[in-house]
Amino acid sequence: MTAGIASWPPLSPGERSVAIEVLVHGPLSRTELARRLGLSAGSLTRLTKPLIESGLLVEVAEAGVPAEARQGRPSTPLDVVADSWSFLGFKITEDMVYGVVTTLRSDIVARHDRPLTTHDPAEVADVLGEMTAELVRDHPRLAGIGIGVGGFVQDRAVVGESPFLLWRDVPLADLVEERTGLPVVVENDVAALVESETWFGAGRGLDRFVVLTIGAGIGYGLVLGGKRVAYAEEDRGFGRHWIVDPNGPLTPDGRRGSAVSLLTIPNIRYQVQAATGRDRTYEEILAAAAAGDPMPARVVDEAARALGTLVAQISNFVMPQKILLAGEGVGLMDVAGKTVEDTVRDNRHPLATPVELETKVSDFHDWARGAAVLAIKVLVLGSAEV
Repeated sequence: MTAGIASWPPLSPGERSVAIEVLVHGPLSRTELARRLGLSAGSLTRLTKPLIESGLLVEVAEAGVPAEARQGRPSTPLDVVADSWSFLGFKITEDMVYGVVTTLRSDIVARHDRPLTTHDPAEVADVLGEMTAELVRDHPRLAGIGIGVGGFVQDRAVVGESPFLLWRDVPLADLVEERTGLPVVVENDVAALVESETWFGAGRGLDRFVVLTIGAGIGYGLVLGGKRVAYAEEDRGFGRHWIVDPNGPLTPDGRRGSAVSLLTIPNIRYQVQAATGRDRTYEEILAAAAAGDPMPARVVDEAARALGTLVAQISNFVMPQKILLAGEGVGLMDVAGKTVEDTVRDNRHPLATPVELETKVSDFHDWARGAAVLAIKVLVLGSAEV
């Protein structure tokens, strides 16, 4: 095993439930923990003792409460030792690998990126192995690796299909484990982001929650009962079949009016270039639309109305408490947010409960963090429960 790699302590189901509750919602007093988990004081003591002895949990002082005013151990909060373990998260794009090191509570403590000059699976795994070796020197208690890939992933180990990397049936987890000696979990990048936001972000504590991402593609993730709903067609291009406007524009592959044709960055650029003969970046198109340039403004307005329609449709059928809009395309909201909001309102019942739409300005390190959270969840929960 590579030097500096830590072995995660095995947890019983009861210990695991306590660790998760404190990890996600802590610090919590023993009294509150027992109430949340429906445990007696004696059962909780039995479960927390090995967690404290292993260093995973620790008693912490209540902020602003002097020691003499505390009411004994039942009210003394327990918390995780967030920096007791480190996790690696990698987001693989078409031309880069973005890497982060996080604490047990998913706080990013280091970033490390490398250009990707090949899509050969073995060589990509070599790059990940080299990045891990560099990061382990400064972060010696690494417990696992999470990898996010755009595409369809099977059993959190095999990339069944990735249109960006042109991969089919690549055993990525095994390839990286061979090079690092660390346990590896691989997942669709949107699914990883959803898991991250459910535990540590915008969806924490919510029963019904949706993540919608716009960028190179369209991503969708649904959380019900506080857990992500996995589905067979996850990231197999469902956005191409989600028709937002049957009279909308065509994409280069002949799709008309789909979420992909109207909202993705490549197709927004394609529409502007086809109409003007000029190739512009997404940021240039947004700036031109904001300045009133007619053609970019028209394309951006269509995209905003498509997004509003999509959000309204999701809200009408799923009735989420919140929708998180993320991805590298969220700059659309800065330019045409009012159009999005007006379209949502026009496509919902006047008395419908408003759904909170939160926009997250993020970069690929946030996607890498999501992958690290997958590693945290698999190691804390056990793979069968994630």
